[in-house]
Formats: sequence, C-alpha cells, structure tokens
Amino acid sequence: MSRPVTIVTGGSRGIGAATCLRLAADGHDLALGYVSHPEAAEGTAASVRAAGARCVTVRADTAEEADVERLFDTAAAALGPVTGLVNNAGVTGPLGRLADARTEDLRRVLDVNLLGVLLCCRRAAREMTALGSGAIVNVSSAAATLGGPGDYVHYAASKAAVDALTVGLAKELGPDGIRVNAVAPGLVETDMHATMGDPGRAERAAPGIPLRRPGAPAEIAAAVAWLLSADASYTTGTVLRVSGGR
Repeated sequence: MSRPVTIVTGGSRGIGAATCLRLAADGHDLALGYVSHPEAAEGTAASVRAAGARCVTVRADTAEEADVERLFDTAAAALGPVTGLVNNAGVTGPLGRLADARTEDLRRVLDVNLLGVLLCCRRAAREMTALGSGAIVNVSSAAATLGGPGDYVHYAASKAAVDALTVGLAKELGPDGIRVNAVAPGLVETDMHATMGDPGRAERAAPGIPLRRPGAPAEIAAAVAWLLSADASYTTGTVLRVSGGR
C-alpha cells in the first residue's frame, strides 16, 4: 500500500514538530508548512527524513489563500495525493484583557486561527473528495470552553470556532469518506508562552491542573496521530480534549 501523505501546518516547532516526528514514525510522508524560523523547519525535516519518511518544507502563511494553494500544490507534486491534513498553525497575540487588545492583533489571531483553517480545510476537502477518502485533524484548545479570561478571550473565541467547524465539516464530508476531528490541548510546554510574553506560564499553572503538570508536545502528537490512523476509522466530528483534566 502507498504511504499516507500528510500536510502539517505550523510544523517547525512545538506541537507541530512533535506531530511531524510521530507521523513519520507511523509511516507518513510529510509536507511541513511554516511561516518563520526556517532553520527549525529544516531541522524538523531532517529528523523526519532520518526516521525514513519523505519530507518537503514549504514557507506558507495559512492566512493567505495563495500560500495555502502553493502548500498543497507543492505537497502533491513532491509526495503524491494528499490524504491527511493537520491544521496546527496558530497564534495567540499578546496576553491581556480584551479591552487592551490592539485591533491588528485581534485580526491576526482570527486570520490565522480561523480563516487559515478554513482555507486549508477547503482545499483538503476538494482534494480528498476526489480521492474518496482522507482525514483532517484541527488543533483546537481547551481555551475554547474555558474562555481564556484575562489572557486571550479572542484566541479562545477563535478556537471555539474551530470546534464548530470540526463538527459541521465532519457531517458535510462524512458521505465523501472524509473524517474531520480536532484535538484540544491544555497547557503544553512550548515556546508559545514566551512568544506571548510569559515564558513561565505553563509551570505556574500546574497546581490548577488535575494531573499537576503541563503537557508535553509528544502527548498531543500522539492524539493527532491516533485520529489520523485506521484505529480511528469510525471517529469523526470529535473534539478530543488532551488537557490533563483541566
């Protein structure tokens, strides 16, 4: 049988990089999308290739339609028909109350976290419908139900929209043989916290998590990999929470 070909957006670091490594170990060939940090992207790609998988890196801002089209075109040309998509690319903007948020930060969060996911899902739906099969996994967040008060209600709102998209698109594409699910991580040890201005945030929050620790990127990657696998063949429209009980 041919190997699955999966696109992972935001695949250079953190959860995205861990997902690429896990999927490579599970037999996927990968197209790794990234918007910055080309050295990290190439480092992850090297590790994927060392695991025996093919990998192509594509610099692509998922909020831009032309970049999304180029990402899928490059993946298909280099690796073959795209059978899987992991919508991992996401941004939070600076931490803070909504009243203090800048409009440009709100717009960027919505453009990447919602519009980008919609654009990628639209192209994947077209490709996978022609194949008669496929799987999409959207990376949401536990913030979608917790709300993110005082930190990033705009981010939480964007992820709640991703949950709604996941449920609706699963119903829409199910008859075409395409499964659509989401993983909702809780606090995970990545450099996203430093990017949003609070590098120690995950560790400080640990006492409020039932398992008393933040998650690791590999733990989220394992959930993504399961949803893409044949073991999840009857699972669609599900938002799988991986949050240590929070």
